[in-house]
Amino acid sequence: MSNRVVIGSQWGDEGKAKIVDFLTLDADVIVRFQGGANAGHTVEVGDQKFVFHLIPSGIMHKDKMCVIGNGVVLDPIQTLLEIEDIRQKKLNPEGRLLIANNAHVVLPWHTTVDKLKEEKAGEKAIGTTGRGIGPCYSDKVNRIGVRVGDLLDEKELRPRIENMAKIHNKEFEKMFNAPPIDPEKVIRDYLDLGKKIAPYVADVSEYLFHSLKEGKKLIFEGAQGTILDVDQGTYPFVTSSNTVAGYASCGAGVGPKAIDQVFGVVKAYTTRVGNGPFPTELNDELGEELRRIGNEFGATTGRNRRCGWFDAPVARKAAIVNGLTHLAITKLDVLATFDEIKVCTHYECDGKKVDLIPNQLSKVGRCMPVYETLPGWGSDISGCRSWDELPKLAQDYLIRLSELVGVKIGIVSVGPKRDQTMVVDLN
Repeated sequence: MSNRVVIGSQWGDEGKAKIVDFLTLDADVIVRFQGGANAGHTVEVGDQKFVFHLIPSGIMHKDKMCVIGNGVVLDPIQTLLEIEDIRQKKLNPEGRLLIANNAHVVLPWHTTVDKLKEEKAGEKAIGTTGRGIGPCYSDKVNRIGVRVGDLLDEKELRPRIENMAKIHNKEFEKMFNAPPIDPEKVIRDYLDLGKKIAPYVADVSEYLFHSLKEGKKLIFEGAQGTILDVDQGTYPFVTSSNTVAGYASCGAGVGPKAIDQVFGVVKAYTTRVGNGPFPTELNDELGEELRRIGNEFGATTGRNRRCGWFDAPVARKAAIVNGLTHLAITKLDVLATFDEIKVCTHYECDGKKVDLIPNQLSKVGRCMPVYETLPGWGSDISGCRSWDELPKLAQDYLIRLSELVGVKIGIVSVGPKRDQTMVVDLN
């Protein structure tokens, strides 16, 4: 088996956690390399349902090591809640979870300013989760952030918190007419949180270096999706980190030669949470039907996901910027009741054919999707466990998606459970 990156190839919520969970069966170490608690990963195993925000979903496997990399912005409160939830479900994370000591920490100023900015923006709001992710990344870049290792030493933490308080409390007063946050309380609270997460804190880069030398197999797990990448996505309606495969190296602290394969996860249709352009969105009964059948509600926020037909220009962009080697196509079963299924093959914009979703937001808004209509297969496929068991029309649909994107199919999912997954080609 190769070292693999699993990446979202649309606007997030593609079902990455399930694909990671499946590929974890043949891996040793699972690494989360970017994002924060704004992402939610849902996996169903037997009668149990797991929702992860920070801890890699591989923690469900008792013989696997899980790592939260330096590219993640860590909410220690959420992390401890997830650890407790894991324990309640009879899994022991001790000795199987590492948190990078140089990952940045989400603090009360970050969550507060996140919500205040969204409220102030009104109709122009980005549609963040309010979890403080963007402000934390901003402080990281501005070099005033707090890192996980700082929580273990008051001499490190105190001056950083006091400096942050001076900056952000003034911002609260001048820009939002909001009350200040007491730095002394934050210092006390986060030193206590530091004691609780201390057993998991480590130099993750060093650990992964030795793991690779020992021949262990790694999976790098991304959050959100390619078209939410801060550079490659529909800016400014994007997340605050790089969600693409190349950032797996930076966000985990390993060299790029560690990566052999890149799996791009796509739904058999398309969804988006939050504001921003969505060329194939269905604002009609078909969109509502997709949402209902697919249970399209955000794992973190519970917000309705906007639904539409498969968008090849989006997936093609993901194939290019991630260097996809395989597609993992999820939720094929959701389309079972549709007599006809449309696929956006390209856009028309200003009288020209456009094969990739544009970088300029205004241009995306002028793009009109051009559809190809394919026949539905009209039967329940949730019980299929191999390619040969799929109806011919379902196979044809998948083949067409692969042709349009230009990437071979590695995995197909026909339901939320682990065993509702079929391998097509992992080589």
